[in-house]
Amino acid sequence: LELRALDSRPVLIDQVYERLVDAIAAGALPPGHRLRQEQLAADLGVSRQPVSHALAMLKNAGLVVEQGVRGLVVAPVDPERLHQLFQVRAVLDGLAAGLAAGRVAADPSIDISELQTCIERGLAAELGRDIATAVDWDMRFHAAVNALSGNPVLSEVTEAQRPQIRRVMVVIKFDPAIAERIWREHAGIADAIRAGDFEKAGTLAREHALKAGEETRQRLLDQARSNAGKVNKGTKRHATRSRAARAV
Repeated sequence: LELRALDSRPVLIDQVYERLVDAIAAGALPPGHRLRQEQLAADLGVSRQPVSHALAMLKNAGLVVEQGVRGLVVAPVDPERLHQLFQVRAVLDGLAAGLAAGRVAADPSIDISELQTCIERGLAAELGRDIATAVDWDMRFHAAVNALSGNPVLSEVTEAQRPQIRRVMVVIKFDPAIAERIWREHAGIADAIRAGDFEKAGTLAREHALKAGEETRQRLLDQARSNAGKVNKGTKRHATRSRAARAV
């Protein structure tokens, strides 16, 4: 069998995909934004091919949808769907934390220092109001717990949810009080894993995810109501001006 050079394009596709996920999560590409391949390729300095593949991946992840003649647009955020996603994540996170604690109880020499690193750096980013970096460390914390569980399937399953979760993390992290509390909850999960207490670790991880899901859902609903109110006020002002103009 002749060995040939590997195609580097899949790596580029992944890079384009991650960059677009970041842009959607940060709001640089807001819901309803039309995604033109040519413009994205020019902005990213790549050809259209990796962009085309990355957009297909985003569609599979639920971050992009078809909208008739407009083509692909950034998908709207569905508060109920995301709440359901966090319910599933609560079960997976609880399982991961419990398994991780069980492994540490059986072998105290297992290195869990990555958890503390994520907590320290994530909290520092949070206090500095560096939301994007705080989100990165938050995702790394949960990935580290999954890795410590010793069950690679958990990492595979949660990876499929990662883009949607990342997208809405910024919603609750804009509230400093909630954001700082989240890192205290992370510390509690890490302490339970370190102590080898699988029941407590699992319970804390499940409660953490369920609370995050409920708060995210409520924030999204509040935002939707606020935006609808602004639109209604603008419509009323326009109607008032129109009546005044006709009267003149």
